Amino acid sequence: MRIALGSRTHLGAGFTATLAAAALLIAPAHVGAASALSPSQSPSKVTPAAAPGDSDRTYRNPLKPRIPGDGTVDSCADPIVLKGVGDRYWYMYCTTDPLNDEDVDAEGNARFHPIPQMRSRDLVHWRYLGDALPEPPEYAAEGAGLWAPDVVYSKATKRYYMTFVVTETEGLNNCDGGDPDGDGAIGVAVSRNPTGPWRVSDKPVVGPRPDPNVPATDCTFLWTFDPDVLGDRVGQRSVLYYGSYYGGVHATRVEFRPRGMDTLGASTRIAIGNRYEGTNVVKRGDWYWFFGSATNCCNGPLTSYGVFAGRSKSPMGPFVDKDGQSLLVSRVGGTPVLLPNGNRWVGVGHNTVFRDAAGKWWTIYHAADRTDPYFAFDPGFTKRPALLDPLDWVNGWPTVRAGKWASDRRMPAPAIRPGQPSAYRPDPVRPVRLGAMMPAFSDDFEDGLEAAWSWTGGEPEPDSYAVEGGVLRWDTQAGDVARDSNSASLLTRAAPRRGDYAVQTRVRLNVPPDMQIYNYAQAGVFLHRGLDKFIKLVHVSIWETRQTEFAKEVPSAPEEYPLYGNGVVGPPGDLTTLRIVVDRRQNGERYTAYTRRDGDSWVRGGTWTHRLGDAPKIGLGSMGFEGFTARFLDVRTYRLR
Repeated sequence: MRIALGSRTHLGAGFTATLAAAALLIAPAHVGAASALSPSQSPSKVTPAAAPGDSDRTYRNPLKPRIPGDGTVDSCADPIVLKGVGDRYWYMYCTTDPLNDEDVDAEGNARFHPIPQMRSRDLVHWRYLGDALPEPPEYAAEGAGLWAPDVVYSKATKRYYMTFVVTETEGLNNCDGGDPDGDGAIGVAVSRNPTGPWRVSDKPVVGPRPDPNVPATDCTFLWTFDPDVLGDRVGQRSVLYYGSYYGGVHATRVEFRPRGMDTLGASTRIAIGNRYEGTNVVKRGDWYWFFGSATNCCNGPLTSYGVFAGRSKSPMGPFVDKDGQSLLVSRVGGTPVLLPNGNRWVGVGHNTVFRDAAGKWWTIYHAADRTDPYFAFDPGFTKRPALLDPLDWVNGWPTVRAGKWASDRRMPAPAIRPGQPSAYRPDPVRPVRLGAMMPAFSDDFEDGLEAAWSWTGGEPEPDSYAVEGGVLRWDTQAGDVARDSNSASLLTRAAPRRGDYAVQTRVRLNVPPDMQIYNYAQAGVFLHRGLDKFIKLVHVSIWETRQTEFAKEVPSAPEEYPLYGNGVVGPPGDLTTLRIVVDRRQNGERYTAYTRRDGDSWVRGGTWTHRLGDAPKIGLGSMGFEGFTARFLDVRTYRLR
C-alpha cells in the first residue's frame, strides 16, 4: 500500500520531521503518484506461456512476468495469487503502477496500469495479460488510484470477484463541501473469467468511514485499504478484511451477488491501528491465520517492511501471536514471518499465501532491491518486484524458508502436478549462540557509571539521570535523534573493534500500556558512529501502540534517497530485553535485532546492513517525549560462538 506523507491532517503541528522519523505508520512511496493515473492499453490476444519440462524446476527471485514483445513486469506491488477454476493456470494481480523502468509515455511520464493481470502454469514463468480495470468506478474521484486487489471465486454464483481500493471517492463522503482526507473505499468487480472482462459495481462494498474521534467537519476518514476475502473458492458468504494503519484492520461478513458483494452486519476490529496493513487470512487446521505487514512499504533502500502472524479459532478474531499477545492491545503482538535478512531484498511484505499442487505452502510478496530501489524515471518512487518463496511451519508457526526469509539464489520450484512435490527441503536458520561476556564492553551499574561512559550530543540535566540501587535511571528527553533532528543525548562507550558480538540491555520504560498517545517516548540501545550514523533498537510509543523499533540512519545519500529507515520486532513488556547481533563474517556488516519480554521467548527481527567500521560505540538513549523514565538494569556484550 502507498500513503502520501502528511495525509493525516488531524495530527496537527506536532507532526514534525522528528516525529515522522519515528512514525512507522506512514508509507510514502511516491507522493502524488495516484493523481497521475492514466488508463493503459491492454495487449491483444497473446499466446499462453508453455509449462516447462520436469527438468526445469527451479527459479530465482524476482519473478519477471513477460510482456509480449516488450520486456518484463519488474514491479508488481501488493500481489495476490489465485488458482483458476477448471483450468491449469495460476493468476496474479498487482496494484496500479508502472510495469518497469521504460513504462513511460511520449512526454516521459509514468504509465499507470489499473490492476495488471498475469498468468502462469507453474508459478514461476508468468505472462502479462493486460489490465483488469481500464475504467474506474463511477464513484472514484478524478485521479484516484486503484490499489491492492484481491480475487476469489464463488461456487454459489460461479463468478470471480475482485475487490480493490479506490483511494479517493466522489459523492460518498458527506463532507459538506470540505476537503476530505483519506475518503477511500473498497470496490468490487465481477467476471465469469479470472481475467475478465470485469463488470465494476456502481457502489462500493465498504464506503468511506469517517473517523468517529474527530469532528465531522474535519472530513477525516479511517484508511479503508487492502481488501482480503477469506478463502480462494468460497460459497455464498465469506469474510472480508480491510483497513490499515489509521483505524486498524477490520473484518466483516459478506455475501456474494451476481453483480456485486454486500456486507452483512457490523464490522469487527481485529488489529489495532498503527501497526498492520496488507492483510491475508487463511485457514489451516483448526486455526485461522492472520498475515499482516508492518511499517513503511516504500522507503527505497531503507525499507524494513515485513510480515507478522497471529492466529484465532474464529475468522473474526481475536488473533494472538506465538506468546499469546493480542493484535488488539497497545503492546501489540505479532510473530515474524518474513523480514529483511541482510541480502539485497528489503521491504518484504504485503504477501499472499497459498498451496501448490502437492499441498506445500508458498507465499508471493513484493520487495525492494536495495541496489536498484527506484524507477529509473523517478528516483524516490520505490519499485516493488514480486518474489516467491516457500512457507514453512516451524513448531506450528509460519515462517518463510524456515526463518531464512527472502531468497536470492536459485531455489527448487513449487509442485505443478499432484504427487510430484517440490524438491525444496527446509534448512532452518541457525540460532544465535552467545559466548563469553566481554567485561570491557559491559556494565551492571553496581558501582555507578563506569569511567568508560561519556556523552554524545551533550550531557543532559544532572538531575535527569542517576545510578540508584544498581539501576541507571534516566528521564526521557524532549528531543530526539533522527534524520536532521539531533536534539537529544546518548550515553556512549566503545564497542568491540573486531569480531562478531551481541550487545544487549534490559530496560523498563514507564509509558503505560493504555491507548493514550505519547509520541515518541523511547528508550533502548544504539550502535553508532555519531548522531547521524547508527543502528538503534528501542521500546517506543507510537500513537496508541507500544512497539520495539529497529532503525538505521545514514549520514548522507543521493538526492531523493532516505536517510532514516525503521522496522519493528516483538512487543515490549514491563521489562524488555533488547539485543543487537553484529555479524562481520559475511561481506559487510550485518546487524540483527532480537527482543524479549520478561518470561517470553526471544523474537528475532530483521537485519540491517551498515558501515559503522571498526570503531563503533555502544549507546543508550532515553528520549522522544518528556515526562517518562527509563531504567536500564545493565548493558552486556557477548562474543558469538
